[in-house]
Amino acid sequence: MPDAVKKVVSSGAEVAVQQGAGAEAYFSDADYRESGALITADLASTVEGAGAIAKVQPPTSDEVAALPAGATLISLLQPASHLEVVKALADRGVDTFSLDLLPRISRAQSMDALSSQATVQGYKAAIMAADMLPRFFPMFMTAAGTIPPAKVLVLGAGVAGLQAIATARRLGAVVKAYDVRTASRQEVESLGATFIELDLEAQEGSGGYAGAQTEEFLAAQRDLIGSHVAVSDVVITTAAIPGRRAPMLVTTQMVESMPNGSVIIDIAAESGGNCELSQAGKDVVHGHVTIRGAQDLASSMPTHASSLYARNISAYFATMLRDGELAPDFDDEIISATCVVRSGQVVHSATRELLKENEA
Repeated sequence: MPDAVKKVVSSGAEVAVQQGAGAEAYFSDADYRESGALITADLASTVEGAGAIAKVQPPTSDEVAALPAGATLISLLQPASHLEVVKALADRGVDTFSLDLLPRISRAQSMDALSSQATVQGYKAAIMAADMLPRFFPMFMTAAGTIPPAKVLVLGAGVAGLQAIATARRLGAVVKAYDVRTASRQEVESLGATFIELDLEAQEGSGGYAGAQTEEFLAAQRDLIGSHVAVSDVVITTAAIPGRRAPMLVTTQMVESMPNGSVIIDIAAESGGNCELSQAGKDVVHGHVTIRGAQDLASSMPTHASSLYARNISAYFATMLRDGELAPDFDDEIISATCVVRSGQVVHSATRELLKENEA
């Protein structure tokens, strides 16, 4: 957004913005010009000679081909879900940094794009569920009788999950939530929801994220959580592990046990999905249950999503600049953790292993 352009320009860098790039978020080309940006006609002229390219989504194959060799790309890449893109970027020699791999440390809070966009996603998921459900969210006491509140189950109590809980509660639903991190209990209960206790060992990961779970753990988890899914009108799934495929939490059998007209919103659909039936960007109707594979929810609220992401990008970019020149410090935990490709090599270990598995 234009305010972020001002910050980057003030640091000594030149900024080029593709014509119409801000239109969907209601920022005009004139706004960008006033902030010191050069407006370019198309992708080729925008990236020509660029030292760094900032994007929201992963680049397409055509976009990768247009990037200058030796340039630096910063985006929400989700490398585990875009292995072919990662390989193409390595072959092109584009140093690549993915903000969804940012460590959860205090110094990186202003750069945490995963959290800022998850705030938008969680809010939108609850609103979307209320719109799709053929029943009320709040309880109503009417002359014709009492209508009970909707029962909402949120799986995953990270930023997106907590925002979904808060929004569903504001809409009047009865909300339960589950997370593999027992530390989430206090946050869930502070929002007026019930935390589901399962007889399983906590799965705390590094950097504030949930840890990767074994298939044995996931199988036991599904067995225990099935009864909660069966009585829910809405299930919102948000469980994701940076750099890896999302864990499968809701099976087809669980979907079939839900009340007719129920809704599942799978925020993790783009990284493989928490529901067995999810398809990213599509609504799947199975029996009498609708499963929405949510895709790019943040873009459905472009003004605030862009505002938050622009602040994240400009704060991150500031760590790479020295006197107006691009000079990332690979000894910095923030830089090293988010680097996926460097000098033509895939350096992010989890992504490198997934590429090897795909080639085997």
